[in-house]
Amino acid sequence: MKILITGGAGFIGSNLCEYFVEKEYDVTCLDNLSTGFIHNIEPLIGKTNFRFVEGDIRDLDTCRKVVSGANVVLHEAALGSVPRSINDPINTNSNNIDGFLNMLVAARDAGVQRFVYAASSSTYGDSKELPKIEHNIGRPLSPYAITKYVNELYANVFSSLYGIETIGLRYFNVFGRRQDPNGAYAAVIPLWVKALIRHDSPFINGDGSYSRDFTYVDNVIQANELAAVTPSEVIRERASLYNMTLPKNAPIDMVFNVAYGGNTTLNELFDCLRTNLSHYDAYIANIKPCYRDNRPGDIPHSQASIIKAQRVLGYQPKYNALSGFEQACEWYWNNLK
Repeated sequence: MKILITGGAGFIGSNLCEYFVEKEYDVTCLDNLSTGFIHNIEPLIGKTNFRFVEGDIRDLDTCRKVVSGANVVLHEAALGSVPRSINDPINTNSNNIDGFLNMLVAARDAGVQRFVYAASSSTYGDSKELPKIEHNIGRPLSPYAITKYVNELYANVFSSLYGIETIGLRYFNVFGRRQDPNGAYAAVIPLWVKALIRHDSPFINGDGSYSRDFTYVDNVIQANELAAVTPSEVIRERASLYNMTLPKNAPIDMVFNVAYGGNTTLNELFDCLRTNLSHYDAYIANIKPCYRDNRPGDIPHSQASIIKAQRVLGYQPKYNALSGFEQACEWYWNNLK
């Protein structure tokens, strides 16, 4: 199988590239290196089943060139971060909607069999329901959330009009090796880990009671592989057992939560990271956090129901939050220190 991975030099994309190259798939990686890094994929360069193309999904010609011959697209390229989208909605829209549409058009014209894309838990918006269930969403609370919801709408339309199989994976707070700790929009876990290693006090937004379904990156890799390779007839059969009726001749068009199904407050997250890192440096055990105001666009709580992914894709996440935190802290200690 030939796989195109967009955003393949980024955090999640580079982990996907590494995994599928090791499994001897033919992998093409597209990245414009705006938030991804060559060092993330450097060990893969030179392998016969890996090709890196520096290019931008906002350029349709580039999308057409890299998608040629691919059986499956794993579309990870996007401009992430809710705060970034609030500060720069135009650039977020350009990358996440224009770029997404370019990739869909290129995939359609190239006859790609399946288009798997990174959706987002931010799509649930102001919905207060817990756990989050795929068919019940609220109003988006940020430009980033709007763009990810529009992606799902475009995928649905392209599936029904052009027959492309589309599967959206709504990621919940993914973390793990290679997640960048630097920059103004760094995610909470690498940002706090970097601070603790430097003996600085991390900032907690709010009183620390907000909670998230933190999802280790290896669970995301599993979900992407299942979404890429599970035959459509198997998905149909399992969906019927899940009380979902898919039109017999219609292409697959589904969205799944990708998480562990847990719930960790920010205070609990801080305690876990501090405890894990103090095994390497005893001083860290004494560091206290600093509290500040909540950020605009943040929702209080997020927790996924993963029943649909379990029953239809066969998804069985191997890492809960605690085991993932341990793995991540070890990686950061060895690579940041």
